[in-house]
Amino acid sequence: MDQTTPATAILGIGTAVPAYPLKQSEVVLRLTQALERYPDSARWAKRLFKQCGVETRYTCEPGLLGPVSSCRYLPDTEPGLIPTTAERMALYKKESVPLARQAAGQALADSGLSVSDITHLITVSCTGQFLPGLDASLVKELGLSREISRIPLQFIGCAAGLRAVCLAREIADSAPQANVLIVSVELCTLHIQPSGDKEALFGASFFGDGASACVIGRTGKSRQGIFGLGNHRSVLIPEAAEEMTWEVGNFGFDLYLSPAIPKLITNRIPQEIGKLLDGERLPGLWAIHPGGKGIVDAVEQVYGLTEEQTAPSRQVLRDFGNLSSATILFVLQQMRTQLRTAGADAADGIALAFGPGLTAELIRFTYIPVGAAQEKTADAAV
Repeated sequence: MDQTTPATAILGIGTAVPAYPLKQSEVVLRLTQALERYPDSARWAKRLFKQCGVETRYTCEPGLLGPVSSCRYLPDTEPGLIPTTAERMALYKKESVPLARQAAGQALADSGLSVSDITHLITVSCTGQFLPGLDASLVKELGLSREISRIPLQFIGCAAGLRAVCLAREIADSAPQANVLIVSVELCTLHIQPSGDKEALFGASFFGDGASACVIGRTGKSRQGIFGLGNHRSVLIPEAAEEMTWEVGNFGFDLYLSPAIPKLITNRIPQEIGKLLDGERLPGLWAIHPGGKGIVDAVEQVYGLTEEQTAPSRQVLRDFGNLSSATILFVLQQMRTQLRTAGADAADGIALAFGPGLTAELIRFTYIPVGAAQEKTADAAV
């Protein structure tokens, strides 16, 4: 890349969570009470919820916090009382737009751009659908141009947030005047199933609700303390289509996560990262989507990463849980905060996320510190 050419970068980031916290210790107590007739499941749930790396999550559904005897999402709920998919989608429609608007507003403010500067809007979600969709709602709520290019990425799963970043980078690289607003909102807790089965309890143990947003465009001379974006790669891991599935059921969406996923990542991802790096040394920054504690553990083990390198991912998992597609921007925001606070120098990094398929999304990035010269900024995302 010519050193006089501004790099494409994440210019601003915003995040938002609903008003209702789910403390993991309190959830375990409630779940144990609901499973009192099934002691084996109760013991398994206690161990699972304690070891999954989550301390707090957030939900948009206050009904999850009600008395155990009347909560419609807990095991042993009578079939006629379980929230239907239609009920869950009605709540998604009500709660998703305000949360998305909040995250988007923060990202715009952080970027220093106005709504009139935004040329493209990418909306991302896999936990709910309605039409006119989230994209149309945000055009109205944010005052975006009615002629803005809208790109919805729906029902792709956890990797979709990073897929949107990669797509936005392509847009900004091909159109120097483009500024792309990405907004992801996921209300995962709407799909908690009233079951004591291990698969249902596993999914219920670490997913949370939240929204994230970012603005991607050219850096310009004054853009500092941001992430320049480099090459990216998207790949389907062979023979893994059934290891992570997400299907629409009568009582919300039904999730299946295979216990083999961390091993698949351990076996397959190094060659994909090798292709992305193309012979260059491993970066120092790692933004790993915490799809679960086991995934972060797997990447850490393969590359011999330090606790400091995986800290942003583990902290997001601890404080917010897995927010599906919205999570990767939470991780990048946490990483940026730590780098700015430490007064860190420029550093190369890699972001990676996984979703149904089994899909892997990878992108290189460079932290451009405050005080970086324009020549370094321009060359950061080569």
